[in-house]
Amino acid sequence: MENPELNLGQLRTFVAAAERLSFIGAAEAVHRSQAAVSMQIMKLEAAVGQPLFERHTRRIALTRAGDTLLAHARQLLRLEHEALAALRKQAVVGRVVLGAPDDYVSSLLPPILERFARMFGQVEIELVCLQSVLLQPMLRKGAIDLAFVTRGAGLDGQFIRPEPMVWVGSPRHAVWHKTPLPVALYEQGCVAREHALAALEKMGRPYCATYSSPSLLGILAMVDAGLAVAALAECSAPPHLVRLGKAEGFAPITPLEIVLIKGRKNSSPAAECLANEIMLTLSGNGGASVVAQD
Repeated sequence: MENPELNLGQLRTFVAAAERLSFIGAAEAVHRSQAAVSMQIMKLEAAVGQPLFERHTRRIALTRAGDTLLAHARQLLRLEHEALAALRKQAVVGRVVLGAPDDYVSSLLPPILERFARMFGQVEIELVCLQSVLLQPMLRKGAIDLAFVTRGAGLDGQFIRPEPMVWVGSPRHAVWHKTPLPVALYEQGCVAREHALAALEKMGRPYCATYSSPSLLGILAMVDAGLAVAALAECSAPPHLVRLGKAEGFAPITPLEIVLIKGRKNSSPAAECLANEIMLTLSGNGGASVVAQD
């Protein structure tokens, strides 16, 4: 093989397929047909002279060569993103209003916002911290530019990643042995609450909602005090809390789906850059466009 060349478009498709272990999922992520995705992967395999995926009837798996290439592909795509950002960051100015619930704000956004501030020093960011469902009307009114939220009714944007949910309790109190089970829940309308209640129904165990709050801090206070257990997004569950599972009689919880939505009324280069940075960091697909809210 003489002087093989790597195509960044093909690498982007390869990363999307590798992270989803699905050509169908990759096609949705890069906005191409499944046939086009398969063709790009075949061209990339021809360029490197090795198969990158093992094809099975209903799934794909990385070969050893594919696993080796994946880390380098991610690095090359990040360098591409950084190079393009460096060329345009001096020209990007303005203000972006970003809405997100507090569990994502505290756990996922800080390193992204720090990095973005270094790259785009002339862009001012305002953060609105509210439940996902409360951000929906703000999107429609144009009060926020981007929403980093949980997918739910009326909130269906660009998929970023699934976020597992976990049951947690205080190791000092073990209230999960009580009957009825005391549970702290998010307020009505919250997808995390719906998923928690569905898991409780599967458990068939008597429970009582001892606390309802829109705030992660309020729920954590109840758990730390030994007054309840709670179902939280894994990214926001503090490490000092006990994870409760099958051994303690707890049913699995359906994961959340994190999406990014751009307000149609507030499109700007600054908002586009922040959206791309969020997508690149959390999904590995920085080239994906963000769905606009009608």
